[in-house]
Amino acid sequence: MPIATYGTNSVDWEMRIDQDKLRRDRLARLRAELERSDLGALLAFDFANIRYMSATHIGTWAIDKAIRFSLITRHSDPIVWDFGSAARHHALYNPWLDQTTAESDADPHAPHHGAVKPRLESGARAGISTLRGAFNPDAGIAEGVAAKVKRELEKFGLMGEPLGVDIVEMPILIALQKAGISVVDGQQVFLTARSIKTPEEIGLLTQACSMVDAAYEDLYEFLKPGVKENETVGLVSKKLYELGSEYVEGVNAISGERCSPHPHVFSDRVIRPGDPAFFDILHSHQGYRTCYYRTFAVGSASRAQHDAYRRAREYMDRAIALVKPGATTADIVKVWPKAEEFGFPDEEAAFALQYGHGVGLSIWEKPIFSRLVSLDHPEELKEGMVFALETYWPSSDGIGAARIEEEVVVTATGAEVITKFPAEDLLVAGQRYYAIGGPLPLERESQSHLNTAAGRGEE
Repeated sequence: MPIATYGTNSVDWEMRIDQDKLRRDRLARLRAELERSDLGALLAFDFANIRYMSATHIGTWAIDKAIRFSLITRHSDPIVWDFGSAARHHALYNPWLDQTTAESDADPHAPHHGAVKPRLESGARAGISTLRGAFNPDAGIAEGVAAKVKRELEKFGLMGEPLGVDIVEMPILIALQKAGISVVDGQQVFLTARSIKTPEEIGLLTQACSMVDAAYEDLYEFLKPGVKENETVGLVSKKLYELGSEYVEGVNAISGERCSPHPHVFSDRVIRPGDPAFFDILHSHQGYRTCYYRTFAVGSASRAQHDAYRRAREYMDRAIALVKPGATTADIVKVWPKAEEFGFPDEEAAFALQYGHGVGLSIWEKPIFSRLVSLDHPEELKEGMVFALETYWPSSDGIGAARIEEEVVVTATGAEVITKFPAEDLLVAGQRYYAIGGPLPLERESQSHLNTAAGRGEE
């Protein structure tokens, strides 16, 4: 049965996304991974990890600032130290943060399996990091963060246990270590927990893709010679926000000769007749991201462009056919071309052109698919994983390229594609052109003299 795509609102007459279950299941997965690790606690500064752990969010403006932090221990529920009045807001509207924790009766240096007793204390607290160094180093902000974390570790008898941290600023790391806390990499615990999506997460990811489906419909109607790349970015962003997107992370709009090599950034270039144009739409719906490429030809497509698209599509279809539980990332990348086959000296230079990555609360999660790492370090595909597969092929004329991306859910029997905008063959957008004999063919060279008998070498 296909994954359901519900409306984005909550209603009384249909069970849709169960937000309480989403929160409970994510926290349960994180707890399970923490228990499987040798860590006593996890400290998060990464906004995606904070949201996964605590179901709190203060807006996308703060994503790059590392100002908030959140802690979970083997004996306690999540604690979020938050930016200014956000902590008060969470205390009022996030009741799941006000839960019973367990304070250790044991010696502070005892193992984390010591006896515990219940204690009720709010998990929504005021606290702030160093503003990426903007605070005066002598203000003691980093030391204050370390003191807050140390208090909780001592309270729950975990000071002797390693603290897993995802990302951290140097002053915070130094302050934690000076406080006697053993800091280790905790990102792997977070990403392993997040690699298998709950049903609610899959529902939100599917809804996010449905919004991009609609954006591509508008984009296909809008594309024509004379349109600028940055205009398409505005059009797509407007559509997504109208549909309820939380955050348009980026729209990669690439056209004409800019397609090869792929620059990974849009410009103000004017699209011309016969241009290839590909787009990557990245946005967030209730935190859940998309990474969703499509390629078009504008007005018409050259044979070289059409051939490039077919090649990229073939690599995509081969990869999707192999997706099933028990397969590995190595199985997938083996059917993709080596870097040298499409003009690059090695896999590092061609990284992310033939590529795959988990999609969730951020766009690059586990598992990763790349010849750079997957052949030597394969990862097993498991039911409930959601990831994007991306293929690329430059056209033989040296001008264009094709880029395709599909997001798939690993099911018990294989893969379900949740990116629905047509991509089986190269779509031609824009005005149809007519000559005396009727419409011009959609496959034609952009230079008109090549369409004469002499240009084709027939005379």
